[in-house]
Amino acid sequence: MSTTNDNQPPNPTTSAASLHPAYSVSNIQLKIRTLDGKKVTYSSWVKLFQFHAIAYKVLSHLDGTPQPNSTAPTYAAWKELDALVSQWIYSIVSDELLTQILDTSATARDTWLKLDKIFHFNKQTRATALETQFINLKLAACASVDDYCQQLKDLANQLVDVDHPISDSRLVLQLVRGLSTEFATTAQLIHAQKADWDLARTMLHDEVIRQESQ
Repeated sequence: MSTTNDNQPPNPTTSAASLHPAYSVSNIQLKIRTLDGKKVTYSSWVKLFQFHAIAYKVLSHLDGTPQPNSTAPTYAAWKELDALVSQWIYSIVSDELLTQILDTSATARDTWLKLDKIFHFNKQTRATALETQFINLKLAACASVDDYCQQLKDLANQLVDVDHPISDSRLVLQLVRGLSTEFATTAQLIHAQKADWDLARTMLHDEVIRQESQ
């Protein structure tokens, strides 16, 4: 009668416990939005990516932690995991950014720093251009009130990335300044109530519904 060896270790290639948590990510695009610097700003994207890297235990591939020596027993596994993190980065940047950072010989840390350099290069010039767009944006140039509000908010977020943050009160002031005459009454109410951004946007949305129902 045959017996089973209860002490036989499991096959490491089939044991789920042997896999690094990062290998469980099947589609990074479902977890982090694509970085384009406009709809998704660099600072927001970095925060999301870092949260993800912490959760899947790969932050050491981005934060400057020294990599193992190429002769170390752990190097092959590290290199494979580093390539995976690099692949994540390449998968969630715009086509324009991808052409600037793609380098098969670079580590994930190298690519991470290259992105940082792109978004922090020549900040003052970029800030001036964004500020001009911000103060000149009008509702008349946008497809709808929602589009107008979103464009203003996107520009404000982009200005944060170049160290020129826009206060909530200034954002509301610019929102009101760019409105067309049919929203004059709502603009006065926004001023009177000292509305913050969320309230001002809600008031405009309600006014659009009121006008459309007439």
